[in-house]
Amino acid sequence: MSQQITTQIDVRLGNRNRQSALFRVILVLPAAIYASSFANYQGRDWFLAGLLILPAGLALLVRGVYPSYVLTLNKSLLALNTRIAAYLFVLTDEYPSIESNEKIGVEFPEINGGQSLNRGLWLVKWLLAIPLYIVGSVYIIYALMLSIVAWITVVFTGTYPEWCIYGVIGTIAFWNRVYGYAVVLVTDEYPTFSL
Repeated sequence: MSQQITTQIDVRLGNRNRQSALFRVILVLPAAIYASSFANYQGRDWFLAGLLILPAGLALLVRGVYPSYVLTLNKSLLALNTRIAAYLFVLTDEYPSIESNEKIGVEFPEINGGQSLNRGLWLVKWLLAIPLYIVGSVYIIYALMLSIVAWITVVFTGTYPEWCIYGVIGTIAFWNRVYGYAVVLVTDEYPTFSL
């Protein structure tokens, strides 16, 4: 059984909201600003907004446990960021809710209070993840191209092309796995490079 973060996004192909898709980049700004309000470093990267990295790492190093309140906050913020990304990339017409959504979900692996995690590995995970960042950058470009095609298709026809779904959702899921390994520190299992 994989110890990776899993991402689930349900996409409706037909009968899409053409008007909201047309202005999606503008409409997503309030949600992105809300997510970045959790940042403790002036919101330079809104997709990582507010994730608690240092408290989790220090608790793992010193006590050998992952604090449950940090885990809950990180899971909620990563799920929020995933809902925002799904809305921005035209996967859903539903505005990103600040509460959980049954159509868009992020599941963390079971970490047994942190005792299954290596106490010191978090100090070098960011370095070990450099190949993942490089591959992920290529995936982002791929997802952006697919999203532009999907955006044009939704605006003009009201349907989302099925062949675009897997690349866009795969990219979001890939980055969630990378964040789970190198940033949120919920797994020691190295993420796969596949979408």
